[in-house]
Amino acid sequence: MENGIIRVGLIGAGANTRLRHIPGLREQEGVEIVAVANRSRASGEAIASEYEIPTVYDNWMELMEADDIDAVCIGTWPNMHRTLVLSALENDKHVLTEARMAMDAQEAHEMLDASRQFPHLVTQIVPAPTTLQVDRTIQDLIADGYLGQLLALKLRVSDGHGRADRSDTFMNTEGPLHWRHDRLLSGYNIMGMGIWYETLMRYFGPATKVMAMTRVFTNQRMNENGVLQGVTVPDHVSVICEFAAGVQADLSWSTVTGLQTGAELWIFGSDGTVKVQGPPFDKVSVGKNGDKEFKDHPIADDKRGKWQVEEDFINSIRGAPVTLTPFDVGVQYMEFTEAVTRSSQTGQMVYLPL
Repeated sequence: MENGIIRVGLIGAGANTRLRHIPGLREQEGVEIVAVANRSRASGEAIASEYEIPTVYDNWMELMEADDIDAVCIGTWPNMHRTLVLSALENDKHVLTEARMAMDAQEAHEMLDASRQFPHLVTQIVPAPTTLQVDRTIQDLIADGYLGQLLALKLRVSDGHGRADRSDTFMNTEGPLHWRHDRLLSGYNIMGMGIWYETLMRYFGPATKVMAMTRVFTNQRMNENGVLQGVTVPDHVSVICEFAAGVQADLSWSTVTGLQTGAELWIFGSDGTVKVQGPPFDKVSVGKNGDKEFKDHPIADDKRGKWQVEEDFINSIRGAPVTLTPFDVGVQYMEFTEAVTRSSQTGQMVYLPL
């Protein structure tokens, strides 16, 4: 850092980088976005022009080798995350990488191992943001014994991701091929599964065993070249698993469950039940044994979390601990993600950690 200024380079400037990271970084005092490298020189120049970024590199390797960059923000697809993170560390740069962490568990472990060789550098993954407003309240309800003995949970997620209308969850064979449909680009990541599992770990810790079934119902889509291409990532997933806290979980994600929209999380205990649904996921419903209906549980202002990814990243570079999300947590959710695919392929239970 020169004169206390943290100079950031962008590698990949996708939707989340433009929506969240660029504005978020610019809100931080003493931070400058000084360079960008995108999929092509032309697209990099377009981003630089729109956001007034002074330097455009032809490729990510040139950006990594630049001496005037202290940190990188990686906004590429998961197929590049491991390569870029390892290169950033080798070039003495702090790293904020987009989620999901990696393609598979092995890549995630390699990234974690590499980060431990450079303890002076911050390595942070963009956290699952869906439930930030209610996370601390749910954690408190569990810790304070509101539910009694934790028994089970049920999560149901219906998602029209990539569609103009995300509430449209009927099977759609006409939509274009998205990178999330291609295992060569997304790895074992499936829909929003990793996001929600990361969320559940905040409440219950990691799972210990997993059984899953998956299906690809829409098996081909038109790619950007106008050619039909096979879809290799499931669009319907059912998981039964057990968490370290002894909680049995019934989890499902789907883009083909017509008229079933959004998401619902139910947490069942011997004395009470907690329910969260959305979007938006901004309130917590609770009920005690003997109640006939739910009531809204108050959320204190100081318990209501918010998006502060870029602030946390910069604060960590300046000495604060990484909170959400460190690489060891990323390894845990990538192990779960891979376990789901292994179980669906073999029909066998998979035990964690791998």
